[in-house]
Amino acid sequence: MKLFKSAVCCMALMGAVLAPGAKADEWNKKTVVTFSGPVEIPGVHLTGWSVLPAGTYVFKLLDSQSDRHIVQIFSKDEKTIIATILAIPNYRLHPTDKTTITFRERPAGEPEALRAWFYPGANWGEEFVYPKAKAIELAKTTNTPVLSTSADIPVEVAEPIQTANAPAVVQMKQAPVMAIQPSGDEVQLSEVVTPPPPAPDDSADRTLPATASPLPLMALLGLLALGGALAFRIAERRA
Repeated sequence: MKLFKSAVCCMALMGAVLAPGAKADEWNKKTVVTFSGPVEIPGVHLTGWSVLPAGTYVFKLLDSQSDRHIVQIFSKDEKTIIATILAIPNYRLHPTDKTTITFRERPAGEPEALRAWFYPGANWGEEFVYPKAKAIELAKTTNTPVLSTSADIPVEVAEPIQTANAPAVVQMKQAPVMAIQPSGDEVQLSEVVTPPPPAPDDSADRTLPATASPLPLMALLGLLALGGALAFRIAERRA
């Protein structure tokens, strides 16, 4: 996969994310992760939460009904929604049986920047989208492409985003998403993201062809009925 070639080196810095105690749910991909250091996040977050302190958090999918996925980060007790983030599905050839979170390595003294989240056993993961100005900065400092949007989506909110119909979420689903190269050039997603393959069309398996007609059987029953009636009349005359 194109976009994840340099991500592995960053994973060691946050080894606690892959702890055996990580939990996951199939329905909303609920995953409990523990960061061993501060992590910078994109998306719409509560005021003062642009960087997550070291600690335990819960990741869930709020909506994944299109090519835009919305991810939410909760506090450990799941009582507070800290951030709501736009993500684009990105494909990998070899899934693992553990949660994988990748980061963008930053200069010494700066927090790692959240890059992607892979659910255990899944071939596709959530590649997070940054505001354009931040994407340009990250692309240059990490020397890797960064997904970005120039849409005027709010960065901080006073109240958590609760539903998929919230105005900020609607904006995320409609926002144009591009990729910023380390050179600062803006390119199409297709140049840096490998989308999930299309689902196989099994409609042919669900509809069986009509291979027989009832007409021959109906004709046979009619002949038998006529034959029976004729035999009955002959027997009646003899009697």
